[in-house]
Amino acid sequence: MRLTSLVLGAALGCVCLSAAFAQEEPQAVRQSQMKAIGQSMGALGAIAKGEKPYDASVVQASLETISANAKAFPDQFPAGTETGMETEAAPAIWDNAEDFRAKSDKLAGVADTLLAAMPTDQAGVGGAMKALGATCGDCHETYRLKR
Repeated sequence: MRLTSLVLGAALGCVCLSAAFAQEEPQAVRQSQMKAIGQSMGALGAIAKGEKPYDASVVQASLETISANAKAFPDQFPAGTETGMETEAAPAIWDNAEDFRAKSDKLAGVADTLLAAMPTDQAGVGGAMKALGATCGDCHETYRLKR
């Protein structure tokens, strides 16, 4: 129950804080968005591994958070934000902005598809993790600096 509250709170926080993010540096916004996606993947991973029981509200909130952040993510890379704030964004993002946006849109699309056919058990969440993870990994391989 506590995990459900945390995930739902994080999702609500992402929505409620979007106006506040508009005031922040794009690097901080995109780091926050990636952190929210990572937390959502962690919540899904805990269910997929059997560390946490299946909870439809956690799955739904996690997928909604991934979708919303993936859709907004590409807009946080304007020219001039290639450095600063310990960014892990690779220069390739600005060189291949169209492909970067397509990969982010693909992640949002996978999350939306999973939302439309919600996983109903641990095995389903495991399959969702594979689909999401492949999409995340593809983008990270090209557009995230290795540290």
